[in-house]
Amino acid sequence: MRARRLDSCHVTHDATVPPAPTGAALRRGPLRVGERVQLTDPRGRLHTITLQPGGTFHTHKGWFRHEELIDQPEGVVVRTSSGIEYLALRPLLSDYVLSMPRGAAVVYPKDAGQIVTMADIYPGATVVEAGVGSGALTLSLLRAVGDGGRVHSVERRDDFAAVARGNVEAFFGGQHPAWRLHTGDLADVLPTIAEPGTVDRVVLDMLAPWENLDAVAHALAPGGVLIGYVATATQLSRLAEDVRTDGRYTEPQAWESMVRGWHLEGLAVRPQHRMIGHTGFLLTTRRLADGVVAPERRRRPAKGSYPVAGDGTPVVEDDAWTPEALGERAVSDKKVRRVRRDLGVADDA
Repeated sequence: MRARRLDSCHVTHDATVPPAPTGAALRRGPLRVGERVQLTDPRGRLHTITLQPGGTFHTHKGWFRHEELIDQPEGVVVRTSSGIEYLALRPLLSDYVLSMPRGAAVVYPKDAGQIVTMADIYPGATVVEAGVGSGALTLSLLRAVGDGGRVHSVERRDDFAAVARGNVEAFFGGQHPAWRLHTGDLADVLPTIAEPGTVDRVVLDMLAPWENLDAVAHALAPGGVLIGYVATATQLSRLAEDVRTDGRYTEPQAWESMVRGWHLEGLAVRPQHRMIGHTGFLLTTRRLADGVVAPERRRRPAKGSYPVAGDGTPVVEDDAWTPEALGERAVSDKKVRRVRRDLGVADDA
């Protein structure tokens, strides 16, 4: 039987189109019911609304109906009853984080970007974050690991966890396949969700991250990254010293980032008077292989750099690390209940 010759130009490939990543469909196309829309007025002020049938947007300078935006393309201009124009766009991730309902303080976009980059959060990675708060950093971590990765979020407070779940599911349009949310203390939860040496990255956003260095060391794979996010220099100092004392981590590195916008108007190009200054310190270190001793630091801190006990350990009482002592504003239960009500999250979530 004569073999049939196939011309390459006539060969067709029945390739299966992979499904779109979670949430991608919500980032394009016409504006839909239930979506958040960011409105910008002529003076650059921002307003965020959720499109609803029969909904209206009111200001002291007029109003308009949500139907004027529903099924319209992104980037349209809508006019209020008094003729004021508003530009309508979907909020970017950074806009969403700063405008979403919150119970606890959020990790600012500038810090979330640093965490994703400096901790090398990559597609398919297994990441553990402790201290979920309102879910701001969770959004960036899920974006970075993709549907094929895994993000285990651990939060001590049930009400904060409920707020985070509401914000994450609202952003992605439902449950994200890579996300697992757990409540409890990290030291208790971590051994139940990850085998030793299987976690690629750990992010600690909590009052006393040094209390979990042992649990993190067991979970991290050799070369894995630990990144801590703390608010004060005293926390940063304690964390750095305890990382060094532990012996299973590389020499820690610390920094902070500040963002200053610029005024752009004709020839008047100058820095803005206001800026996003200090929000938190970031500290990174990596897990050493078992049994390896890190090279000794050549430069030691001068005597008197910090108070020490007779055995050379820093003198800081564990019970001194409270939100009030660190200058943080306590979040009232009433506020958290209101945020959960706004998100439609039941008390037993």
